[in-house]
Amino acid sequence: MIIDLAKFLSQERAHWTELERALDQLERDPAHRMDLPEMLRFHELYERASADLARIDTFASEPEIRRYLEALVARCYAEIHESREKGSRFNPWRWFTQVFPRAFRRRIGGFWLSVAITLAGSIFGGVAIHLDPEARDVIMPFPGLKGSPAERVRKEEAAKRDRLAGYKSTFAAELMTHNTQVAIFTMALGLTWGAGTTISLFYNGVILGAVAVDYIYAGQSEFLMGWLLPHGVVEIPSILLAGQAGFLLAGALIGWGGRKNRRERLREISPDLVAIILGAGVLLIWAGIVESFFSQYHQPLITYSFKIAFGVTELMALTLFLARSGSAGERLRP
Repeated sequence: MIIDLAKFLSQERAHWTELERALDQLERDPAHRMDLPEMLRFHELYERASADLARIDTFASEPEIRRYLEALVARCYAEIHESREKGSRFNPWRWFTQVFPRAFRRRIGGFWLSVAITLAGSIFGGVAIHLDPEARDVIMPFPGLKGSPAERVRKEEAAKRDRLAGYKSTFAAELMTHNTQVAIFTMALGLTWGAGTTISLFYNGVILGAVAVDYIYAGQSEFLMGWLLPHGVVEIPSILLAGQAGFLLAGALIGWGGRKNRRERLREISPDLVAIILGAGVLLIWAGIVESFFSQYHQPLITYSFKIAFGVTELMALTLFLARSGSAGERLRP
């Protein structure tokens, strides 16, 4: 029994008000997600209000306070036990900085598999060029890569005019479109139970290894790093992300002896699948901009040391982003 009603109300009213403010915020912004301390505090206030309701119920002379607490506790119960999907506005920034990196980390096994296959392809391509330098005519996908690396570097560094003048935006759009198509195709090949994704990643690795060995043997390592690092440290991981998505799709199709049927498996992985491939697409937009407006310019216009430092900085930022961004909320959701 409450001995001093006035004292009870003065002590508890602040907690009721705090709980009401938290409920108001959740109702105004259904997309809002509490962090762990906020959730613990919300639960504590809910339990306290429930206990207060039980205590105030003994006072028939206080019907207004009882009705207020009944409504407050009912709102809390509805919020905690709500099972329907709440409509909310899409927040691109929250999606890119939280949803995408969390999905990447949850499915990290597919990414490492992509890395291993690409490395195997790179070794194969490098060995092929080492054993037969003329193999570049077969391996290299673009005419500009089939000639002598030393000759290309000489022409690039001696250029007197901007060969992309008036064409940078168009070139960037072409790069974004092509690379995004490659990424989506690599992911979609997961429908072949991963075989197509494996071949696509291996082939990309072959090209990468062949180009690297060709330029290194020609004594153009500095040019190679200055040319590839600024956009490559984002573009290559994006293709690896596409491979990760492809293997995620393949795993859902195969099932690996699990008890869930194929539809359930596909429904389970679909949010992460979409997040990873769309995240790769966003990264490829950045890579296309960097390649068009920065990577294609060499010494003496832009020093190789500056371009290499820029690429290394990008790689460190991307690694930190994928490894840590959104990690504060991972304790709350699987």
